[in-house]
Amino acid sequence: MIEVHHLNNSRSQRVLWLLEELGREYKVVKYERDPDTLLAPPELRRIHPLGKSPVIRDHGHTIAESGTIIEYLIDRYGDGRLRPLRGTEAYLRYLYWMHYAEGSAMPPLLLKLVFTRMPKARVPGVLRPLVRAIAQRAQKTFIDPQVATHLRYWDDELGAHEWFAGAEFTAADIQMSFPAEAAASRAGIELGRNVKRFLGRIHTRPAYQRALQVGGAYQLY
Repeated sequence: MIEVHHLNNSRSQRVLWLLEELGREYKVVKYERDPDTLLAPPELRRIHPLGKSPVIRDHGHTIAESGTIIEYLIDRYGDGRLRPLRGTEAYLRYLYWMHYAEGSAMPPLLLKLVFTRMPKARVPGVLRPLVRAIAQRAQKTFIDPQVATHLRYWDDELGAHEWFAGAEFTAADIQMSFPAEAAASRAGIELGRNVKRFLGRIHTRPAYQRALQVGGAYQLY
C-alpha cells in the first residue's frame, strides 16, 4: 500500500488530494510542525535525508518532491486519467505548469513570507528599525512586483483556458493549487477574478474535501 509521510500545512496535502482523485488506498503517517519555528520535526529525516514533506513509499521506492511524486503516481496508477495525451498542446501545457509551480511560482511567494516575517524576528531593539526598513524595501522594489506579475499571468491563463493545462482538470491543477493557496494566504496579495474562481472550484471537489478530512486542518502561513 502507498505510504504518505504527511506534514501538516504543507505541500503533502496535494498528494493526499491526488490519491483521492485516483481512488487509491493509502496509509498516512502524520507529522506536526514545531509551533514556534514552523519547521518539520527531525523524525522526517529518518524517511528522507532532507527531512521534508511530502515523501511517499511504494513498492520499495522512497520518493520525494511533489512534482516527482505526482508524476510517479500518474504513471503507475493514473490509467490515462488526470494527464493529457502525449504529443498534444494540452500535454505541453501540462508539463509546463507541473514544473512552473515550484520552479517559478513558489520562490517569490516564499520570499514574500520570509520578508513579511522579518520585522517580527528576535533581534536587538536597536536593529529593529533597520530590519523593518530592509524588509519593506525588498518587498516594495522586488518581491511585490514579481508576485503581481505572476498573479496577472495566472489570471490571464485561467481566463483563456478552463483549467491550467486546457479544457480538462489535470494533475497540473493539483500541482498549481499550492502556489494559488499560498498567494491567497499572504497578506497584501490581491487575487484576480479567475484565480479566485479556480480556488473556489477546486475547494468544492469531493476528492479535495476528502483529502482535507484525512490530512487535518490546512492553513498556510
